[in-house]
Amino acid sequence: MFDSHAFYKKRLSAHMKELGRYLRYILNGHMVIVIFFLISTLAVYYQQVLTKLPEYFPTALIIGILFGLIASYSPVRTLLKEPDLVFLIVAEDKMDAYFRNSLIYSFVIQLYAILLLAAALGPLYFATYPDRSGNMYLLSILVLLIIKIANLFANWWMLKVRDKNIRQLDMLVRTLLSMVILYFVIRGDLLFAGITTVIFVLLFLYDYTFSKKQHGINWDLLIEKDQHRLQAFYRFANMFADVPHLKVRVKKRQWLVNLVTKGIPFKNSNSYDYLFRITFVRSGEYLGMYFRLIVIGGIFIYLIPNIWIKVIFSILFIYLSTFQMMALYHHHRTNIWLDLYPLESKERKQSIIKILYQLSFIQSVLFALVFIVIQDYLGFLLALTGGILFSVVFINGYVKAKLA
Repeated sequence: MFDSHAFYKKRLSAHMKELGRYLRYILNGHMVIVIFFLISTLAVYYQQVLTKLPEYFPTALIIGILFGLIASYSPVRTLLKEPDLVFLIVAEDKMDAYFRNSLIYSFVIQLYAILLLAAALGPLYFATYPDRSGNMYLLSILVLLIIKIANLFANWWMLKVRDKNIRQLDMLVRTLLSMVILYFVIRGDLLFAGITTVIFVLLFLYDYTFSKKQHGINWDLLIEKDQHRLQAFYRFANMFADVPHLKVRVKKRQWLVNLVTKGIPFKNSNSYDYLFRITFVRSGEYLGMYFRLIVIGGIFIYLIPNIWIKVIFSILFIYLSTFQMMALYHHHRTNIWLDLYPLESKERKQSIIKILYQLSFIQSVLFALVFIVIQDYLGFLLALTGGILFSVVFINGYVKAKLA
């Protein structure tokens, strides 16, 4: 007799062990220090901003949008795998307990993000509405949790629908309604919040009745979405440790490949230079990670008022980027063809060192240019000099030691 509840417990236990193994590498000493520094710095400047908050600051709009987004983003983690499409589909009518447990697990793992966001926005709420009691904010969080649960169920029901356009439209409408409801709740306009809630409930009931008309479980979609989220975690973890389960995504980007390889001489000694450059451009994770860190770092440098903290943040993001790009060296570890190259291993190390220097120097220049935009010329010199010096010391010291 197939027991889907017991089967889910085994699947969840294996899943948690696997995540725990990679989280130990992600939350290493370097990353903990960086996270602590970021949180501490942001907390200090957050408090300073709150003391100078404008009278008509759109607090309700900001909190409503953020609460609405986190409430509507409610993916269901089913923990299904590709072989389940063959072996579990025959037991579809016995999978109720399994999917019930999946909904509970999905809500629990998303609850921490809600609590963190609520804690982060709490000071902004009370700075804007000092005459309100804490119970009002707790009521807003309670409404957020109720809407979150409703969105989780609605997402689960809509996963039975095979038309992607219908699912996307439903998600868009529910997201907008969630933001509007929470906006009115934060403002204290309970009448309009109630009217919007009625519309949301009608859509919620429509999703339920519409899903009941669908036949069977959309196994392909469930497995595709779960594997997509798992691969996203693997891509992130691959920056810190070797992940054998990672499926590498490749994008053509021919114009960009031509741009970055144009100046490489056609010689055997430049083989790894060519390989690492096209890997950086075409692989699914490196280019996006690099530019995201540049954009986020640039925003921090632009917004933070203190020049020394700006420079520290520029160096911090150069460190993060260089540390992440080190994974390029091991990207082709499973490719047997590299062992056939008539090249020495030292040339491979020299090539990764070269591209890390290039990427870190480009990042140093871009961060320094942010200081030019805000007309802080001393900061420009400090950021450019500090970024280049840090890159040289970090790559010659830590990176070379790790490669050895």
